[in-house]
Amino acid sequence: MKSLRYMLPVVLLALLTMVSAQSDMHKSVDKPAPSEAQKSFDTMKTFAGEWEGPVAVPEMPEINSLKLHVAVRETSRGNALVHELQEANTPLDPAKFDHPVTMIYVDGDKLNLIHYCDAGNRPHMVGKTSPDGKTVEFDFVDISGSTEKGNMQHAVFTYIDANHHTEEWTYLMPGNKPIHAHFDLQRTK
Repeated sequence: MKSLRYMLPVVLLALLTMVSAQSDMHKSVDKPAPSEAQKSFDTMKTFAGEWEGPVAVPEMPEINSLKLHVAVRETSRGNALVHELQEANTPLDPAKFDHPVTMIYVDGDKLNLIHYCDAGNRPHMVGKTSPDGKTVEFDFVDISGSTEKGNMQHAVFTYIDANHHTEEWTYLMPGNKPIHAHFDLQRTK
């Protein structure tokens, strides 16, 4: 009887260990691998912060001396990113021209971008990450609102390192004339 009293805790401990191990196996089997869209979104989350840097627009050299400020933040419990753009060292004024807001989020198997443009429209783009995982490129899908003043057509975000990234935005002017903007951004916060 004494040996049974010592054996019972050992048997119970062994059973609990087996149940716990099986439970962990089910957790890893039940949890699906992140989708490509989610991986792309996780890459985009690394851009959260405050950024500043020059803009280069070959088609409009007169604005190449401008310095931009970009703020990227997670919102909606980490389910969306807000990207706000304005001229650096200017007060935040949402009524001022050239203060667009972009939302980035995952929906199903797609990484979506909606650009709330100063032109009064909302282009929708879908993104894909490059094989090296450092670039997320967004291609135009559709648009809400008028395209009378043109619309954003394409966006590319490239991770250089934790404190440096670039953005390329292509705007389609009326008459289908593209304007290309390149931002070279350094983290400030």
